[in-house]
Amino acid sequence: MLTIEDFNITRRFPTHWGDMDKAQHINNLVYLRWAETIRVVYFDAMGMNTSFAPGDIGPILAWQDAKYIFPMTHPDVAILGVRTIEVMPDRFLMETAVFSEKHERIAAITKQIIVPYDYDKLCKAPMPDSWVAGINKLNA
Repeated sequence: MLTIEDFNITRRFPTHWGDMDKAQHINNLVYLRWAETIRVVYFDAMGMNTSFAPGDIGPILAWQDAKYIFPMTHPDVAILGVRTIEVMPDRFLMETAVFSEKHERIAAITKQIIVPYDYDKLCKAPMPDSWVAGINKLNA
């Protein structure tokens, strides 16, 4: 079973009253927003250039899924951990786990495939060596 200690990049996100849906659970989309935010934190930590200057290769989200395990409610604090679990020649697979601080348990797991993208040519690009090095540094 996953624990927050399985992740070297973590962040805390307090819930807000407006995050709840009609069932008074944190809305599923909020989990994906938290995952998006910590994903960018991870990109910064791996040294990825996310400025999207002309000629730069940047990340594009190619696929994601989410498994909702436990319904969080407000008030609570979501503790997120993120890591790369697989590097392929042209993409990498990330995993984000959401933990409820209040209930001391996992609330959701998300996975994302990130593809290097040439925003000038509007097409997939080769995996930059610097990205692989950054991922390896974080996984060490």
